[in-house]
Amino acid sequence: MDFRHEWKHEINASDMIAIRQRLRAVAKTDIYAINGKYEIRSLYFDTPSDKALRQKLDGVNHREKFRIRCYNNDLSVIHLEKKSKCSGLGNKEMASLSKEETQSILQGDYGWMMKSGRKLVEELYCKMLNQGLRPKTIVDYTREPFTYAPGNVRVTLDYNIRTGLGCIDFLNPDCITIPAGESPIILEVKWDEFLPSVIRDIVQLEGRRTSAFSKYAACRMYG
Repeated sequence: MDFRHEWKHEINASDMIAIRQRLRAVAKTDIYAINGKYEIRSLYFDTPSDKALRQKLDGVNHREKFRIRCYNNDLSVIHLEKKSKCSGLGNKEMASLSKEETQSILQGDYGWMMKSGRKLVEELYCKMLNQGLRPKTIVDYTREPFTYAPGNVRVTLDYNIRTGLGCIDFLNPDCITIPAGESPIILEVKWDEFLPSVIRDIVQLEGRRTSAFSKYAACRMYG
């Protein structure tokens, strides 16, 4: 399993404007972005005892979470993702899901998963069976993504974070979501072996420190 370095910073609107302008001068906009950004919808899973949420809040060193994700309401491309964290490093595994398979999961039909031929789908099935993992809540937000080839760097600006409360109607574009409290703008920086100095200088902001902010945790503030 390959882990990547990850930084998160909570920033304000002025910070975002400055960083965006600096990044545009040296980095490329993600090829999948539309007018420089895209909308992300994720459906997070958790146990009846909220294991993923509690481990995040407690700062557990080695933890994981499962989610289903799509971009720009395009339901022709849906991913099942497993995000793992260990000692500040992150890893993401992905498997594709069809719209019909996603709907089956939402409806509680899991029998097909063990024969899917996709290891990540099978792993989720086992943990749904043994740990009681179930869809918990929708998280929506806007992302502005940038890439920089040296170091395989990816920098993102995430904002307008919204929660579906207890709604899990992932496939419904009209599912009502509300702002997740006073959520900040989140600057995320990810890289492999080294972070080029030009990017390091861009994302260094006076008075800003690395953050453990979690969009999922923020979206669970109402239950």
